[in-house]
Amino acid sequence: MAIQRDAAVDSAADSTADSTAGDRSEGLKDESLKDIVVRTLGAAGAAITRLVSGLTTALLALLVLLWLAVTAVTSVVGVGLLMVPALLRALHAVAGRERDRLGRWGPEVVAPQPPPTRLRLALVDATTRRELRWLVRHATLGFLLGLLGVYLPLAAVRDAAFPLYWAFLPKGATATSLAVGSAHSWPAALAVALLGVGWIAIILGLTPGMARLQARPGRELLAAGPETDLSLRVAELTATRAAALDAHATELRRIERSLHDGAQNRLVSVTVLVGAARRMVARDPAGADELLERAQSAAEQALAELRTVARGILPPVLADRGLAGALSGLAADCAVPCRIDVDVPERCAASVEATAYFVLAEALTNIAKHSGAGHATVTAHGRGGRLLLRVEDDGRGGAEADGGTGLTGIRRRVAAHDGSLSLASPPGGPTVLKVDLPCGA
Repeated sequence: MAIQRDAAVDSAADSTADSTAGDRSEGLKDESLKDIVVRTLGAAGAAITRLVSGLTTALLALLVLLWLAVTAVTSVVGVGLLMVPALLRALHAVAGRERDRLGRWGPEVVAPQPPPTRLRLALVDATTRRELRWLVRHATLGFLLGLLGVYLPLAAVRDAAFPLYWAFLPKGATATSLAVGSAHSWPAALAVALLGVGWIAIILGLTPGMARLQARPGRELLAAGPETDLSLRVAELTATRAAALDAHATELRRIERSLHDGAQNRLVSVTVLVGAARRMVARDPAGADELLERAQSAAEQALAELRTVARGILPPVLADRGLAGALSGLAADCAVPCRIDVDVPERCAASVEATAYFVLAEALTNIAKHSGAGHATVTAHGRGGRLLLRVEDDGRGGAEADGGTGLTGIRRRVAAHDGSLSLASPPGGPTVLKVDLPCGA
């Protein structure tokens, strides 16, 4: 009987284990399916955004291409030759804007040396010829893909939601986004909704490839070619490295001053007070107790200063709450009402997050002290391996990028990561501070 009971218990245990394993396997399948759906939706959304952003540069490229055609035709009578320098400058500007756009959504597109704007030099310049080839491809194929990036989501929403409003349409109205057919019954309305589902499937399946196809000419033709002299880029990186070393040395000096002038003096005071209290404890216990109380107060102040120095090196709030929580905390503590929008899906390098934190802290401090603003707006977005931080206030303006040590220190911090900082502050405002950092630096 005991043997039979043990066998029954073992069988029940095996059945429970199999059931638990099956539940875990099912949970893993569900989680994996959820991850796939989220990843697919995210990729499609990012691709639509890239296509729409590419449409702006494609529209500019189309205008420059039309200008080029007009210049070529009018050059026969000599008038077009006068427009060549301005046309070449416009070509280089649009190409530079496309490089910046591609850099925001992926690896940086290294720009070659500034191309010439004189016709004789431009005819033999390899960079200008590559930009002209890009212009033709982006103004045609890139423009078409950008239009599809705008049209597909609108068509998907219109057709998928058609059963919700078809009954309110007048008779004879076009039912689909393709401008064909009409629907005056529920079966026809559901058929239009199925077309909307088809649009959604096309968006999920094809838009990432469309975005890559739109960006390919720029990455192939606008990057510095093998024949291009990269001495300017080498000089830029050398200057960046020098700025990083200078910023590091400045930070070390700041930490040394803080420790020497603050915490060290407090600790010396603690040592002196404790020694005096030891000598007084036998003959004057009340006086020794007073000295020990002063020593405890000095030790607490030293500890507070050490914490302040530690927060100045790497704020612990970044590790505790992440970049979004840290920036939101800064905005909440600002004396000026501040609206914040943070969308950074992935964690950046710790040094990059610390730089973004200090940039916002300095910017909000300046707004509270000097701007006279009534409202400020902070946005931080992570896209394509880049962290974009924007701080705007409605104050009096007139701020200067080199007007104080705070912004100079921030510029050095940003340059150490090979990032960029720009400040626009016309008299009367608004003041806009933009910082672009690579997430992995």
